[in-house]
Amino acid sequence: MDNTYIRCRVCGSTALRGVLDLGATPPCESFLTRERLDAPEPTYPLHLRLCDDCLLLQLPPLIAPEETFVDYAYFSSYSDSWVEHARQLVDGAVERLRLRDGDLIVEVASNDGYLLQHVPAGIRRLGIEPSINVGEAAREKGVPTLTAFLDEIVAAAVRAEHGPAQLVVANNVYAHIPDVVGFTRSLRRLVADDGQVCIEVHHALNLVRHAQFDTIYHEHFQYYTLLSAIRALATGDLQVVDAELLRTHGGSLRIWAAPTATAGPATPEVERILGIERDAGLHSPDGYDDLAPRTERLRQDLLRFLLEARATGLRVAGYGAPGKGNTLLNYCGIRSDLLAYTVDRNPYKHGRFTPGVRIPIEPTEHLDADRPDLVLVLPWNLRDELSAQLAHVATWGGKLVFPLPEVTVVDPAEHAARPDGSAQPVTPVQPVHPVEPAQEVSS
Repeated sequence: MDNTYIRCRVCGSTALRGVLDLGATPPCESFLTRERLDAPEPTYPLHLRLCDDCLLLQLPPLIAPEETFVDYAYFSSYSDSWVEHARQLVDGAVERLRLRDGDLIVEVASNDGYLLQHVPAGIRRLGIEPSINVGEAAREKGVPTLTAFLDEIVAAAVRAEHGPAQLVVANNVYAHIPDVVGFTRSLRRLVADDGQVCIEVHHALNLVRHAQFDTIYHEHFQYYTLLSAIRALATGDLQVVDAELLRTHGGSLRIWAAPTATAGPATPEVERILGIERDAGLHSPDGYDDLAPRTERLRQDLLRFLLEARATGLRVAGYGAPGKGNTLLNYCGIRSDLLAYTVDRNPYKHGRFTPGVRIPIEPTEHLDADRPDLVLVLPWNLRDELSAQLAHVATWGGKLVFPLPEVTVVDPAEHAARPDGSAQPVTPVQPVHPVEPAQEVSS
């Protein structure tokens, strides 16, 4: 076997231990057309490993990014809450870094311009996006976008043409890169000596503590604690100067890093978050041992619920067709006998089928016409946003089901009745195994 499959991609160690094996699944964004339903479908092992030396959670690089991101099914702007999150980040960064007219913001993996569209006039902006189709959507919004995978050659060319960037944003891409060291060096090439890099990643603390197994899929090559992110960024001469806990994606980290020579001391928040991770046991290999049994328990609970729903004659449909949903559906073995179909706002997915289990994907209007008894919300991390969007399900007596962090049922009428718009407490489905709410970790 090629050593790239068994060596840690940050420190090069061969001391990798398996912490969660989800079997073999197809790539999560390979939605099938009807014509491909009778064709063979490739699957790849989905086996999460931990480096005993630097504590980086990682998957072997079985699928190259070029196989996933050239024609991509994910458009960031279909999530209203994510677009608003991006706007707030831009506003805060402009103030934080005192950006002025003529300064440059570069976003890596800029998708459809969801973030750079908020940059104030006078400040220059540039997106670097490998997916041709979503990059074109950004250009249609007037966001300058270079179609490329970031590497050191591209970074040097961008810096030569546009100058150094005072801010480099890399939201939800640092996990998607098999060459972590080369990518980190590329970020350093882009950023000015007195600038900063802002990175957002799903926090491995929440993955482990709440068994968020559906965040594991082939295009995510690694999963970071703040400790492992500090070690990864150091390979490119970047030093963490600040960090924030966010509620996005079920609990994320926002990391601010600067060139080592000019970084200065880190804020107290960095040590506070490291302390939370340390107390959770994640600075030791043994702290990851409980992930596999908790994941299996969640699978059993969800399958038991869906089987009981079918036995009692309830119709169950899905909402959303995110990549994470495909990990959940395939690992749990949920097919169209338990989930008749799912709906999605993204027209690219309409008329296609989810990879592996091949559940049909319909426009959102199909849900209103069909009026199922239960709606399984696959992007459960958008709970507040989608509970509000789906409040009308109550008009036909339907209820929403969220699969994680435990199987729960929400009456959307009760959610809609809350005057402050906050989430209504949910009714657990039995049997249930309570877990500490993710908000307490990631708020």
